[in-house]
Amino acid sequence: MELRETLDLYKETVELYLGRGTSYVNTRFQGMEPWQIAAITVMATLLAVWLHGFLFKRQSISSRLRKFFFRIIRKLPFLAASIQKKLDKALNDLASSVLTLEDGITYVTSLPAHGLTESDLLTKIKEYTTMGEVCWERGQVSGTVYSGDEQLTKLMVKVYGDFAWSNPLHPDIFPGVRKMEAEVVRMSCTLFQGGPDSCGTVTSGGTESILMACKAYRDLGLERGVKYPEIVAPISAHAAFDKAAHYFGMNIVHVPLDKKTMQADVKAMKRAISRNTVMLVCSAPQFPHGVMDPVEEIAKLARDYEIPLHVDACLGGFLIVFMEKAGYSLPPFDFRVKGVTSISADTHKYGYAPKGSSVVLYSNKTYRHYQFFVAPDWQGGIYASPTIAGSRPGGIIAACWATMMYKGEDGYVKATKKIIETARHIITQLKKIKEIFIFGKPEVSVVAIGSDIFDIFRLTNAMTSKGWNLNTLQFPSSIHICVTLLHTRSGVADQFVEDVHQSVAEIMKNPAEKTTGRGAIYGMAQSIPDRSLVTEISHGFLDCLYSTELPSNEKNHMNGDSTKH
Repeated sequence: MELRETLDLYKETVELYLGRGTSYVNTRFQGMEPWQIAAITVMATLLAVWLHGFLFKRQSISSRLRKFFFRIIRKLPFLAASIQKKLDKALNDLASSVLTLEDGITYVTSLPAHGLTESDLLTKIKEYTTMGEVCWERGQVSGTVYSGDEQLTKLMVKVYGDFAWSNPLHPDIFPGVRKMEAEVVRMSCTLFQGGPDSCGTVTSGGTESILMACKAYRDLGLERGVKYPEIVAPISAHAAFDKAAHYFGMNIVHVPLDKKTMQADVKAMKRAISRNTVMLVCSAPQFPHGVMDPVEEIAKLARDYEIPLHVDACLGGFLIVFMEKAGYSLPPFDFRVKGVTSISADTHKYGYAPKGSSVVLYSNKTYRHYQFFVAPDWQGGIYASPTIAGSRPGGIIAACWATMMYKGEDGYVKATKKIIETARHIITQLKKIKEIFIFGKPEVSVVAIGSDIFDIFRLTNAMTSKGWNLNTLQFPSSIHICVTLLHTRSGVADQFVEDVHQSVAEIMKNPAEKTTGRGAIYGMAQSIPDRSLVTEISHGFLDCLYSTELPSNEKNHMNGDSTKH
């Protein structure tokens, strides 16, 4: 009876307020013509639709307002000219660093009237292979070339030649390539402790592997009724996740890192999860600082909220799977961890395969089906493709397969041991230099360096002058070296440490001095509140990569005529 009386009381209260509301509305519309009521209704509906569109766009309101504000600022006459002048200077500075041709060298802008002989062509090729001042063979480049072994190179070239005309789009014509791709995927699943239902595909690189996983989870989310799919990822996650969000109409929610460990903040990730979340992301390890995210903790979140979890192991995947056998322990990161539904790993990094090969793996075929694309009604026949590309180079797949078979487990374990030993030797020695520090606790191959005393980009410039080519990072300012087999050669790591030591000693003669050159450009880029300017500079840089104009002091190679902006 008490429950019935309570419900009756609530009912009477609701009816009372509904009655008052009805009376208020009737009073407000009293005396109005029917067309006026209809017009107000239409206007109110349109306003509600506009508000919904404004409030629930992919970009946050604060982000849109910020862009609008800076767009207005850039149009102010007394600021526009000054901003454009500085922008053009930055673009031209970048152009001068990219468009470097020796005197007498020109661009080819049209086909030769008659084809070159093989001898002439190989002579011409020599011009291109000898361009540039950075010599990666000496081991002074961060990442980029992960092996460089001459015997392996010859083998890959031979295998690629045997399959140069093959295309996995036609498995009936090239069954050998189909078999090789299936075996590359299965070997990779085995390395990452996948069960009998695990599966995957070969892709063109880490970015495509990440894109494919995001596409799969977007489509799965849409099927489950999610209208605005979101990716929840640490700010250290690879930019390919931002690219995927941009390409596939998703929103990416970045969560901060623990400032001490540089790992993903699991509590912040939990707070970021919403009904729109279609995937969680963690890295093993992440690119900027080489730190392993807490996969087990994030996987628990994924299980609790029934959300797929992608582990991005593009950078170090083919190291971490061999570290235990090489004598280095790591917390679980693969399909042994319940909740991990997909993993990306680049065979063209520490798998030592040629550039243009990676794998994306899933715990079962259901997830992979959402990655596929099928056009069942095309006039050209039923079109189905596993990844973004239709035609794919069978030669790359064959060379990847050949590399994995050539290295074998023992070869990979030996290489991993050398790399991890070298990376930890570098860490130990750098910690002795008190003016710099190491970010987090790097456990694999990347060592990131920062300083609280001087502008770390000055160290970048100093090391560049000594022949090194390191990765420059931002938010926070830092640089890193990604250790490869080239760095494990005798004396290379010690030379790196010695050069850092000498450079820091030189910098400390005037620690407050500002940086110059490319380091200054990175520093400036971080400090610009209007990120659209950074985007514009980046567009100019990318334009420059395709420029066939000869260097000139009078032309702006990065951005065209400044009067057009």
